[in-house]
Formats: sequence, C-alpha cells, structure tokens
Amino acid sequence: MPYDVKLPDIGEGIAEGEIVKWLVKAGDAVKEDQPLVEIMTDKASVEIPSPRTGTIAALHAEEGATVPVGSVIVSIALPGEVAGIEAGAAAATPGSSTTAHRGGAGVNDQDTSRWNNEGGVIPEVTMKGSAAPPAGATAHAAGTPEPGSGALQATPAVRALAKELGVALQRVRGSGPGGRIVADDVRAAAGGSRGAGGAIAPIAARPAKPDEPEERVPLRGLRRRIAEHMRRSLSTAAQFTFVAECDMTAVAEHRAANRARAEAAGTRLTYLAYVFRALIEPLRRFPLLNASLDDAAQEVVIKRFYHLGLATSTEDGLTVPILHHADRLSLLATAREIERLSKAARERHLKLEELQGGTFTVTSTGAHGGLLATPILHHPQVAILGVHEVKKKPAVVKGKIVARDMTNLSLSLDHRAVDGAVGADFLYALIARLERPDSWLTPGDLS
Repeated sequence: MPYDVKLPDIGEGIAEGEIVKWLVKAGDAVKEDQPLVEIMTDKASVEIPSPRTGTIAALHAEEGATVPVGSVIVSIALPGEVAGIEAGAAAATPGSSTTAHRGGAGVNDQDTSRWNNEGGVIPEVTMKGSAAPPAGATAHAAGTPEPGSGALQATPAVRALAKELGVALQRVRGSGPGGRIVADDVRAAAGGSRGAGGAIAPIAARPAKPDEPEERVPLRGLRRRIAEHMRRSLSTAAQFTFVAECDMTAVAEHRAANRARAEAAGTRLTYLAYVFRALIEPLRRFPLLNASLDDAAQEVVIKRFYHLGLATSTEDGLTVPILHHADRLSLLATAREIERLSKAARERHLKLEELQGGTFTVTSTGAHGGLLATPILHHPQVAILGVHEVKKKPAVVKGKIVARDMTNLSLSLDHRAVDGAVGADFLYALIARLERPDSWLTPGDLS
C-alpha cells in the first residue's frame, strides 16, 4: 500500500499550485525530507519534501500542470513494497493516466496530516487502501480515447496546459505512446518550434520581430498567481488607504550609532527592522488590525500571535515570507530574520512553513519609493503597511525649519473590519514609537 502525497494546503485562500519541476522520477529511492517537487503558488515557489523513506511508485501530474490542493501528486512505496513498482513506473511518467483512479468510491483513506502550531498544514500524506493500477489500466476509465480512435489523447493536465498557453490540441501531433499528446508537445507548439514529434500549432505568445509594434508575453507562473490573488483581494475587500508622515530622525541616529555593532554580529541593521520591532505594541492595542476576515462565516478572526509578513520582490514576482512570533524577537534578531527570509525568497529556498500563518503584512517600496503608494491587502488579512523611502526633508521643529529624516507610511485596511478612525489611531501610535525609539528599545535589542 503506497503512501500517496497530496498537494498540501498552505492556507490563506490558496486553492491550487503549479507543478514547476519534478526533482525525482518513478523508481527513484528517496529519503524522508528529501525534496520531491517544486511547486508554484501565488505566494512563492516552494519545494515539497518527502514525508517517508521509500521508492517513487508514480508521479501523478505533469510539469506545468495546475493541480488543486488535496490532489495526489506522487505515490511512495515504503521499504519492502517493491512489488508493482515496475508496473506503476511504466504508467507513472508525468502525464500518464494513473490519476484517474484517485478518489474513487470505496477507497479507505487514513489521514496522516502533520500540523504546525498555528493550524497550517505541512506536507500531507494519506495512506490509500489500494495500490496504483498497472500501466494503461485506467486509460478507458479516465475517458481517454484509445489509440487509433481518431480522437485526441491528452490527460486533463495537458489539456489545462494547452488552454493556458493558447494551443489548439487538434493541431498538435503527440509524441507519447500511441500518439498521446504530452506537455513537451504543447510547450513546443506554444513556443513555435517543433518538439519530439510535436506539430506547430497556433500560439498565444511569441517573440516579436524587431519591426513589429508589440509583443505578447504569457501571464503564467508566479506572475499569474499574483494577478489572481490581487484581483481576488480587490474584488472581496472594501479597501481604503490612510497615509501619514513620520519623522525617522531618532531611528536614523540610533541606526548610525549601532550599525558597526550589528555588522560585527553579521547582520545589516535596516529601517525595516525598526518598523517590524515597533509594530508589536500598536498591534496589541488595536487587535482588529492583527486579524483576517472569514468571508464564508462572516467573522473577523482576531489573532493572538504576531506573524508578520515581509513582502519581498524576487525575479519571479512578489513573495511574502513570514516572521513568526515577531513579538519574541529583539531588534537585531528581527534584522537577521528579515535578511534571512529575503535571501531565501530571492534564491527560492523558502520552506513551506515560512509562508504560512501571516497575520499582518509590511511592504517596502525601497530607496526609490516615491511619495506614497496604496498597498493591496494580502487576502484574507485586513491590514497592510507600506513603508517608503527615508530621506532628508525640511520639517518644522519648535517653530524652526530644519532638515530631518522623513518618510511616509501607507496603511491599507479592509473597511468591513476596521474603521478609518481606528486605522488612523493605530498608524499614529506606530509613528509615535518610531519617533521616540529610546522609549522602548533596550540593551537586549542589540544582542
């Protein structure tokens, strides 16, 4: 009885993931916690580790396929369960029809999910009561035409990929067994080049010639996930933004005085670290901002823990890793965690649990942040803070115009859960702390 690994539920509205790259193939021996597959969600590209030691019996989805959360993506035969692997391996190539039997009537599922301490699921494994069928045994049951029938032979995953890339399957010649169309055939057609037996088909995107006035670029991968997530956020929440100015001079002076000490400890002390550290007390005072909105239940879910999201720009798009239990971190530890998570996001090394459980998000526009921005809520959270460039500006202090280190803070809120007055009070409470860091920073913050 092989263990069937499902696409895990990482929560916060994620309904599906894209198979970016398989790191194993049928017949491979794997160890527990060894990476199996790279998955793209609307949060990031993450690797799913193996929950058991064993042998890969079957892969149930192709690279490029989008699969729903909870779908079986790979089966692992445990030590001693080698019988049937050879038969299963023949049908286990990505895109084979072995997925057709999953979820069938009479299957005895025994959930063996492993949960983290905030209720998020990390790789879920279900032990099935039936083994994978032999090669080709499910082709007819899945509704896939038999060779020679004149009808298209392509799995649902391949059909979904073709739809995404704008490829007409009727114009593609399959290179798989019996003329079956596989993902490489579709990609070859979409790219306008001939693959192994794949015929060229009409395409939705192609490189523009130098003299052409426009070029079409497919919206796919993390970019497509971000687009879907932002659209869902805007269409669901009643969003508004409140902006206020903040004098960061005292923070800039503290940072300058302690920069060398932080660097000696191997950490870069950034303005963002001060913002994260200063956020905790205002979030405690105004708990409605450290919350999410359950649309189905029509309930505001107030969180008693502080898992702060860090919106991070990567080559693939925006990713939001989480500083878990940020209230337990010193200033230096906060800076160190911001640096670590940002690097992991850019290098695609984030763990699944590092994307789970966010309660409030911070996004920074960086050194070229302009005057202000209106951040879009990270659904289903009800608040997000935008931090802008800190730079010298004229300010009135005690009746005199002087140069100060100033920035703007943009707070976007879901008006269904948070009123404007509450949001303004929260933001001014945060500004008060940033303008007087000596009132809350301690010697322990630099250890």
